Amino acid sequence: MNDVIVVGGGLAGLFNALLLNRAGLKVTVIEKKTYPMHRVCGEYISNEVIPFLHTLGIDLDELNVARINRLEVTAVSGTKLSQKLDLGGFGLSRYTFDNLLYQKSLAEGVNFMTSVRVEDICFVNNHFEVITPGNVLTAPLVIGAFGKRSNLDQKLKRPFFLKRSPYLAVKFHIRMDLPDDLIQLNNYKDGYCGVSKTDGDRYCVCYMAHRDDLRKYGTLQGLEENVIRKNPYLDDIFRNADFLLDKPEVINEISFEKKAPVDDHILMSGDTAGMIAPLCGNGMTMAIHSAKILSEKIMKYYRPGNFSTKNRAALEADYTQSWNSQFARRLWVGRQLQRLFGNNNSTALTLHVLNNMPAVSRFLISKTHGKPFA
Repeated sequence: MNDVIVVGGGLAGLFNALLLNRAGLKVTVIEKKTYPMHRVCGEYISNEVIPFLHTLGIDLDELNVARINRLEVTAVSGTKLSQKLDLGGFGLSRYTFDNLLYQKSLAEGVNFMTSVRVEDICFVNNHFEVITPGNVLTAPLVIGAFGKRSNLDQKLKRPFFLKRSPYLAVKFHIRMDLPDDLIQLNNYKDGYCGVSKTDGDRYCVCYMAHRDDLRKYGTLQGLEENVIRKNPYLDDIFRNADFLLDKPEVINEISFEKKAPVDDHILMSGDTAGMIAPLCGNGMTMAIHSAKILSEKIMKYYRPGNFSTKNRAALEADYTQSWNSQFARRLWVGRQLQRLFGNNNSTALTLHVLNNMPAVSRFLISKTHGKPFA
């Protein structure tokens, strides 16, 4: 018997599993892929998570992370905003980080089902039935950590899923002579591309674009040549970089619509609960922090063999309140900032204004980062 089934083995799912297992609960993680794996992600993490990682015995120096303390935002016109990051962050690939957490969780006793797709989740008589091909698992609690967009969102009839999104995201790794301490956000028509160093000698390149532009030019290469590389900083990267992955990772219909942290009694964590605009570069940080908050709430209200509907209601209400208190405004700010970009003329104007108002630039950047937590 499980106490908790975690659906999705990304950062949010893995941190929840690790923390709840250490609290003495029986945890099973169901992940549709096999570790190690690449995921679509900007691979930048705010330094606010460092004290928390230390409590788990995770040493960033051993992982050879890139220490990032400068930001550049560029436009197709060549206009550039340069800003020091007061809090800063580090670069770490999902291939490395997810696999580290998987191995750590596995060694500590978390049960994993990999290469398994969850077909449905049903709540019946105060417990869950998690349906996979040829199997049904049961548990009092289910954590939804299945990422930005999943067939399960459709099964649950989540409102954001019913609103078609026009955005796709693409991630690949490159090798190139670029600054180690810099994260660069390069804008172009209907999108932007983040570039920053990860662990080792790799740089992550992750871009978002509009599906109409992909349809117009037919292929990712056509999209890159006719839209993305209009930004001179990106054109330089595409001309000179050594591309390391056999093929890029791609996600379609990325949505920035508001989501609910609890849906049909499933406790959502990470991007499944809410996704910050990639321009703000902090999705990994939010996934880690949301897992800490959720696991603490579960430990507060749940006791194996004695979990009443009253305790479930209290857990759901407390987690929703805490999630909104910690992240709702941060997500809202991200959505508003995103509206300033995406059009070549408005992007250049915005960067020109912010270059002349450094205090405003620092203020806006601070609103996309949180405070250090342990």
